[in-house]
Order: sequence, then structure tokens, then C-alpha cells
Amino acid sequence: MGFLNGSVSFVRFTVVGDLPENPLEYIGRRISAYSFRDIDESTEEYSIGWVSVANMFDASFSYASYQVGDYVVLTLRIDERKVPAAVIKKMVAKEEMRMCQERQLPKLGRAARAEIKESVIRTISAKTVPVPAVYDVCWSLTDATVLFFTTNKKAHALLEDFFKDCFGLLLSQQIPYTLAERLLEDDHLENLPLLKPQLFI
Repeated sequence: MGFLNGSVSFVRFTVVGDLPENPLEYIGRRISAYSFRDIDESTEEYSIGWVSVANMFDASFSYASYQVGDYVVLTLRIDERKVPAAVIKKMVAKEEMRMCQERQLPKLGRAARAEIKESVIRTISAKTVPVPAVYDVCWSLTDATVLFFTTNKKAHALLEDFFKDCFGLLLSQQIPYTLAERLLEDDHLENLPLLKPQLFI
């Protein structure tokens, strides 16, 4: 659920690493290089990239800037063609049977079966519309913090890998302990490892 909606769930990450000089210029170049590429008219199975948070079809940010004050606001879009394995298996078996009958053979060779399978996957993929998924991202450059608006763990892993590839920076998920490390004054920080869980009844 995007953060423009009324109620959201999010996970907070710390950005690990330093941005180069002219960070906004660098970020702009990297966003452009890693913007989403549409695969609707191709047979590619997977595409991932940045789009505008205001419009999932705007990968050039023509209608809304990704920069809002000291924040970078983006949407991570992932399109994937999902063809069930059972469908591929059925269509391959059907085509193999047709070829055997046509050539009057009891059985096809390995190379012919591989060629049929590849052809079937290509044909079915071309007819299958990619399923899109979108996840909003809000990056505070001042706090070096990223809010990712989903609790889906698979999406977290995808964001961490894609963020590293795009910006050359690591994301470290914050937990209450690491958040306390960031917020506590030095005088109290040394006592943090000594704390023990307590039940409040």
C-alpha cells in the first residue's frame, strides 16, 4: 500500500555509505539509469526499476519530480510474467505429440524436445501480460533513512539488492535496538547492552 493512502505499513532502513559530491546530481543520474523499462510489447519475463510515486507509467518523471525538499520519493515497480509450470508442461506435451504424428516417429530426440519447449515458452510468454507490483520508497537524505512501504520480506530483499546496484549504497533494516543506538545520547548508550526484557503487567 502506497504512502499516499490514508493508512500504511512500512519498514525503516538505514542507508550505509557516503554519497559523492553533488549528491542530487548523482542520484538523478542513477535514477535515470535505473528507471523502469516496460516489457508489455516484448517476451521478457522480468523488469524492475524506478517510476514516479504519482503515476506507475511515468518512468521519466515528466509529471512529478522525485525530489521533495530533502527527500527522494520514488516507487519501485516490478513487472513479472508468470506462466504456470503445469500450462507449459501441457503445451509442450501437446506439441511433442503433434510433431511425432506429423513425422511418424515414436519419440522425438532430446534436441527436438528442447527446441519445442523453448518455442512453447516464448509463444506463451508473448501472450501473457506481465503482472505489476509497486512499492513506494521515501529516502531522507538528512537522516540517511529509507522508509519502504511494505512488510513483504521478498520485496525487502529486492529493494536492498536494487538499491545497492543503483546507488552503490547498502540498506540495513532498523530494529528497536539499532534505532535506540541512533537516538540515545552518549551518556546512556553504554547502558543499552545491559538492558533486559521485562514484562509489563
